[in-house]
Amino acid sequence: MKSKAVLASLLAIFVVFSLVAFENDALSSDPVPTDYSKTEHWLAVPVVLDKKVDVFYLYPTAWKKVDKNELDICSIDNPLMLQWSKAALGRQATAFGTVGNLFAPYYRQVDLTAKDREKVVGTLPTLDAAAAFDYYIKHYNNGRPFILAGHSQGANVLANLLAGYMSEHPDVNARMVAAYVIGYSVTGAYLSKNPHLKFAQGPDDTGVIISYNTEAPSVVPGTNPVVSPGGIAINPITWTRDETPAKASQSLGSVMPSGEMSVPGGMFVPVEHYADARVDKAKGVVICGTADADKLYSLYPGMGKGIYHSFDIPFYYYNLRENAANRIEKYLGKR
Repeated sequence: MKSKAVLASLLAIFVVFSLVAFENDALSSDPVPTDYSKTEHWLAVPVVLDKKVDVFYLYPTAWKKVDKNELDICSIDNPLMLQWSKAALGRQATAFGTVGNLFAPYYRQVDLTAKDREKVVGTLPTLDAAAAFDYYIKHYNNGRPFILAGHSQGANVLANLLAGYMSEHPDVNARMVAAYVIGYSVTGAYLSKNPHLKFAQGPDDTGVIISYNTEAPSVVPGTNPVVSPGGIAINPITWTRDETPAKASQSLGSVMPSGEMSVPGGMFVPVEHYADARVDKAKGVVICGTADADKLYSLYPGMGKGIYHSFDIPFYYYNLRENAANRIEKYLGKR
């Protein structure tokens, strides 16, 4: 009976976020979450739990259609997603790996070209993430505080998880040290709809959301497709929300590609004092003026020149690590 109640709760979350109908009946006819009791559905589960805090991580878009006739959502065992999610784990989640026990589920993903993509992310991908997090809480967490971290599509799913699961489980929400929702706009409207959530004000507060998108002072073709109107950003060097710039010399360091990014095994290496940071409140982003936009665009054309979406975490890798450790210390100090 208990398992049926859990499934019913997860299906309720699915309904909440299914704001539009799928065009493909094959997707809409089977709203069943992935089974996270199976080890093959986890990207990372620690062998040794040697830290007082956990990290639950959701990777960015790691899959795209290779055939236009493919469905808009991939299978949980799609080889391309399995391959690229491991690469994302290496350049992103490891920023938090020294401060917490790292857990990361595989979850079904939406193709970048899908119609009403953000709304479709609220269906099967969010259903999977809710199921994975629920399984993690019940079988792995054992009452420890935790950090949530996600980027891009993973951050979009994480925002849905925060709005849905955390609202329904205030006891779990109380154990959240912080949620790093990076590469996806967290807006004032979103926070107004979810009064149980709050945005970080500085480097020390806990139970808060940390979010930003990074771009150059000017971008080509002029708009950033991952930024929404009304987005809120925090400076990932000073952890303030005003527009005072932070120099690259203040940075604790970045990890940057040592070669091409077109292969999953591309290496990222530490680089000192690479990225500066300034909040632009009007755009709702963090501006980085010291990065080489031409070079980065040649390595990863992505969304356009000066849109540093793929580098949101690598630019500020060591600052994120230090900030997570600081918020953990503050959280544990309140207990």
